Amino acid sequence: MQLRAAHVRVRVPATSANLGPGFDALGLALGLHDELEVRALGASGVRVEVRGEGAGTVPDDETHLVVRALRAALDHVGAPQTGLHLLCHNRVPHGRGLGSSAAAVVAGVLAARGLIAEPEALDDDTALALATQLEGHPDNAAPALLGGLTVAWTDDAPGSHDPSAPARVRAVRLAVHPDVVPVAVVPPGHLSTKAARGVLPAQVPHGDAAWQAGRAALLVEALGRRPDLLLEATGDRLHQGYRRKVMPSSLALVDALRAQGVAAVVSGAGPTVLVLARRTPGAPDGTDADAAVAQAFGGVMAGWRVLPLPVDHAGASVTAMLD
Repeated sequence: MQLRAAHVRVRVPATSANLGPGFDALGLALGLHDELEVRALGASGVRVEVRGEGAGTVPDDETHLVVRALRAALDHVGAPQTGLHLLCHNRVPHGRGLGSSAAAVVAGVLAARGLIAEPEALDDDTALALATQLEGHPDNAAPALLGGLTVAWTDDAPGSHDPSAPARVRAVRLAVHPDVVPVAVVPPGHLSTKAARGVLPAQVPHGDAAWQAGRAALLVEALGRRPDLLLEATGDRLHQGYRRKVMPSSLALVDALRAQGVAAVVSGAGPTVLVLARRTPGAPDGTDADAAVAQAFGGVMAGWRVLPLPVDHAGASVTAMLD
């Protein structure tokens, strides 16, 4: 496999996973994007420039997540490694449950797709599999790559009866009702995914699992055709309650909003709160959550940001640049 382009531009959306009951399976792409330019260099080495989120804190060498994903993708298709110059314009907040690491991984894989002579070797199925290997789970990677609402899952490798064989990763993209208006309520502090997962139990009651399965199925219907069911459909018994001790303010906000009839959940591993609001009939710029969010803040939640973010229906993209 040869390299075809020397300069590509990649655009990847923020994402919110879980959406309440869809733990490690459901994800939604949001209209907030990281954009980066990647240049293949004749000389060896890596130069990374970061502007915006993560500037001065993320690595600027081979350990940068985009670089690691790009190199893994080149290795996968047998393409030669090259020197790299990355210019990253980051808008997705880091450590807030909005898929910043998935955005970086998908960006690296898509950059490799743009650089190689046969981009079909890194089609969406392959890109999702590679991203999942680096991420550990596909719930953010799938919507970042495909856009819209996605359901992601893994199954046994085709034809394999070996339990140690790598699982196949799959995802489907579903339509989102136009009246659904996501709103991210972003706190000033961050929380690592490792810390958020570390408080989850190894086992949950069978009754809770059965209850959760019904809500997850209902959520697909609510997001696609019945937004009036969003409050009931976003109930959760598997992860948010266990995480209360590591993000008490976030769960307090979720409780306050849900008490007023607003479909609010923890976004991914948190601590951002995602509101799945509905457009108000007769007021195209208003939603059923506006008053509840304003009341919940009440001047007390200093440093939090309220970001209305439309659904991103396009997903990640890569464009070859002509210098």
